[in-house]
Amino acid sequence: MSHKGFGKLKKIGSVLLSSMVVMGLLAGCTGGKSAQQQEEKVLRIGVLYGSTDDSYFRQQYTDIFEYANSNITIEIVPAIDQNQYRYNDGSEPYVQPDYLESMKKIMTGSNPVDVVVADTSTLKQLIAENLLKQLDPLIQEDKFDTTDYVPSVIEGIKDLGDGNLYALTPSFSSSALFYNKKLFTDAGVTPPTDKMTWDEIFDKARLVAKGEGNDRVYGFAFNRYKGNDPYWDMQNNYLNTLQLKTFDDKAETMTVDTPQWTKVWETVSKLAKDEIIPNNNNIDYSEPWTAISSDLFLSGKVAMTVAESYYINEVADANNNASKIKNFTAVDWDVVTVPVHPEKPDMGGNIWLNNTFSINSSAPNADSAWEFIKFINGEEFAKLKSRSNSYEMVSRKSYIQPKQGLDYNVQAFYLLKPVPPTDSKLDSLMMEKQGLYNITSMGRNYFQEVLENKKTPAEALKAWSEKGNTMLQEIKLNPKTLFQEDGTPFIPEDTGNTGI
Repeated sequence: MSHKGFGKLKKIGSVLLSSMVVMGLLAGCTGGKSAQQQEEKVLRIGVLYGSTDDSYFRQQYTDIFEYANSNITIEIVPAIDQNQYRYNDGSEPYVQPDYLESMKKIMTGSNPVDVVVADTSTLKQLIAENLLKQLDPLIQEDKFDTTDYVPSVIEGIKDLGDGNLYALTPSFSSSALFYNKKLFTDAGVTPPTDKMTWDEIFDKARLVAKGEGNDRVYGFAFNRYKGNDPYWDMQNNYLNTLQLKTFDDKAETMTVDTPQWTKVWETVSKLAKDEIIPNNNNIDYSEPWTAISSDLFLSGKVAMTVAESYYINEVADANNNASKIKNFTAVDWDVVTVPVHPEKPDMGGNIWLNNTFSINSSAPNADSAWEFIKFINGEEFAKLKSRSNSYEMVSRKSYIQPKQGLDYNVQAFYLLKPVPPTDSKLDSLMMEKQGLYNITSMGRNYFQEVLENKKTPAEALKAWSEKGNTMLQEIKLNPKTLFQEDGTPFIPEDTGNTGI
């Protein structure tokens, strides 16, 4: 058979396979009943934010379900309509929306939504306020199989509901530690493995770092982007797992002057000063900015970096086009789990459950809502989405496969449990008192003094704590207070301005 003929057969086979998957989805969705004989219904799905163009959400989640259930019309209802910001010319101050309260509004009233789509922070608070229906009885009654779910995903959702399920999610995104095999081989250092501690990874980073000046190869980077800032970078991938807080839950007292904070600052500042991790102060910006030069990992400037699962596409694309890219050599890479802290050896990285699906306790069409949630969390849907979703991973582990036919440690993206979300009450507090962001930002000034050897970590944290307490007192007296870079307070003329 000619190559051309084989290509045709392959294409036909692909179409048939897709058709079979879709037919399976449709069969599972209708349950063998005639849709025409069923009662006409409107299923309202509440999402945190959206606009008049909801085509992407429909393509991702609702089109096939609606097609298979001709008696059901789906309405997408955004809690925050983003169209309201489209025509803002800047003359009106930007007011940070309260997503939680906005979601609660569309869940109550005369025409409540049936399905609630939310992030974990909002989900946690909705559960706490008894606004969602528990799914465990429905799962047991219908014998809906959840055993194939990625444990870190299903357990992460259960943790939000004190061991009970109030939501399911068909997909998630995650991060892992990417490492350059060649740099480890050249240095004669054993590559990293899953569930290593941060200190173990930092030790390896010291062994593989090499070179001087513009030729410096760093051992580790909290992210792959050129222009790393150690202060902000450590917030997301290092501090979040420890769940260290800058101030207490009432935003009245600073909580940074502690041995644990001191240890973190000692560790990260020493790595930056020793050039084991990149620092804004030692980055060469004279080099032309390209997709390769701006990426520390692709350009071979760092041996290990934390990146999201969709970064695999970028690395693979660069490697596939290596012969066309000037001064670029394909990277021989693999991944392991993001490092962990000894206190929490099974938790780490960033596993994002951006779209959890729940049933409103006040849902007029709770039965249809459950049928929809079962459908998008079912096996056939996972099979279909495993091939079409390049930015997230499906929650059913049987259908998680390495992308583009590559061979890498795909488990690294889901071995660890997600970090619990921040308390939505804190989010509300930050929105109500925008000056709190200034306090967090000011920490960078003190960290910079550590990098410049002007203060020890303990001294810097004590100074930040003292300054922060003064700023907190100003905010307590007037919640609208904002601060300049040096911590000097000012109150906006328009007290409705909650922007920074």
